[in-house]
Amino acid sequence: MDTELARQPGTRLFDLEELVQLAADGRVRVPHFQRSFRWELRDAQRLFDSILRGYPVGSLLLWQRPAPAARLHLGALELEVPQRDTALWVVDGQQRITSIVNALAPDGYRDQRFGLDYDLTKKELVARRNSETSRSIPLPVLFDLRQLLAWFGDHPELADHVSEANHVATSLRKFEIPAYIVDRAEPEVLRDIFDRMNNYGKRLSRAEVFSALFAPQEDRADQSLTFTRIAESIDVDLDFGLIDDDTVLRAVLARRGPDVGREIRIEFAPERRVRGDFPDESRDEAYANGEIALRRAVQFLREEVGVPHFSFLPYRYLLVVLTRFLAHHPDPSPRNRELLRRWFWRSALQGPTIFKGNVTGAMRIFGSQIQPSHESRSVQGLLKHIEDRSSGNGPSYDLPGLRRLRTHEASSRIVLSALWSLGPRSIPDGEPSGTSALASALQGRGTAADIVTDVVPRRLVPSDKRLSAANRIIHVPTDGDSYGDVREALGALRSKDSRLRHAVLVSHALSEETLGLLSAGDHDAFLRSRERIVNRVVEGFLHRMMAVGFEDTPPLADLTLDEDLDDDLDEESERDDLGGAM
Repeated sequence: MDTELARQPGTRLFDLEELVQLAADGRVRVPHFQRSFRWELRDAQRLFDSILRGYPVGSLLLWQRPAPAARLHLGALELEVPQRDTALWVVDGQQRITSIVNALAPDGYRDQRFGLDYDLTKKELVARRNSETSRSIPLPVLFDLRQLLAWFGDHPELADHVSEANHVATSLRKFEIPAYIVDRAEPEVLRDIFDRMNNYGKRLSRAEVFSALFAPQEDRADQSLTFTRIAESIDVDLDFGLIDDDTVLRAVLARRGPDVGREIRIEFAPERRVRGDFPDESRDEAYANGEIALRRAVQFLREEVGVPHFSFLPYRYLLVVLTRFLAHHPDPSPRNRELLRRWFWRSALQGPTIFKGNVTGAMRIFGSQIQPSHESRSVQGLLKHIEDRSSGNGPSYDLPGLRRLRTHEASSRIVLSALWSLGPRSIPDGEPSGTSALASALQGRGTAADIVTDVVPRRLVPSDKRLSAANRIIHVPTDGDSYGDVREALGALRSKDSRLRHAVLVSHALSEETLGLLSAGDHDAFLRSRERIVNRVVEGFLHRMMAVGFEDTPPLADLTLDEDLDDDLDEESERDDLGGAM
């Protein structure tokens, strides 16, 4: 074997008190090739429950090597740490160490992923938001003897629990975790160990593998882009929600070449460069330019397509294809922008089933139609691949059904985008719900479930209609919301000014008739009436967006240049090995 450990790993035990201090001092660090933090509060709660019971929680694998001065991000914590001649880099155990350090630190405790209390009467760990504050001790307080004594001074009524609290506090501080420490291994060896250890459990995502393979040097890691940083920056600047790392990776890859399923291990190798669209790019340049193109695609979705938030996006691969197009054609003509919008919604309605359900194949085929030097040919190629796979003499589309609205399904997200196009207003005051309020309400959420509300409580609706789109509205909460349910708020509209009432009703695909039926308690008639309205809204939205019945001719300026466009596209289609993409 070419690469081996310099020596067998050493072993030792770390108690939690020492582990927390080592992390605070910058002597325990997380390499940037590690996967992102995945755990949620319930995972941290399970870990600490095992610790308090004295159960084993697994061993750590640490890499001993020097570390530069840096501003570290560990969970919710930001730490300024000095250079260290010897530090312990976490190869395996990141989720556990991050949870331990954050849950036991006051700043980390304030983050919803780490906020745990110990309930003295229940004798168990509870989430901070669910705890009875008068009898629950925050873990950071329990972990610090002086703070614990001060806490009991403020709660003399719980003096009988001092002994128990001391016992729990000691169990925390002195709990020991075994660790293997590897000395003087090459980075490639550690990455290999990391890859193997993680593949025994929850398999790494493609984005995590890519990040590990092309991690920046630790001394410039704080200045280098990562997929997570790209997603967070777009979320903050554009209020679009948090795009997942794998979609960001695909967007970066799509910009550089049409086949996003290609071998990523040679992405920046010399043999790959001769075939890429941007052959001389470095890793950092690819990330930076990929972010620029992805931003353009997000803005296009918001401004032209009518998708206000990532959780409304029917298929993520469509964002990837748009990123490739707008990377090569950053300022398309008005006509081509309109044609791109048609392509998007036609593709969304048909879904990847036209490519035998293979999303990677769909991205490859669509990506291959985007020619860096031909804007109109690229658009026509995208449209042609939708038409060629439709029945009859032209594209045929089935509208999404309304009987079941589930916010994680593509068809339901199409319906939600149509309902959002009405400009939903706050029911109490009639104020429009903007994209900033939408992003705030959906912060950290992967679906729009938090803002999709039942009109009639499900217990009052027949079982076959409980998930119906006719019984759902988009309700973005505001500070002024004080009603118990939507029915109550809609009922109060009857006493409002008629113009305000009309504006609110129309913005939610409601009418005076449906409001009357709802107020009268005729829920079955309400649902039938509103289903007709929602159906008209969805059909009208999609017909506008897809321009049903209109020709898809390119811009007039390109007609002369592209007079043989159809022949060219037919020849290119014949050359494509479509079978291999599916």
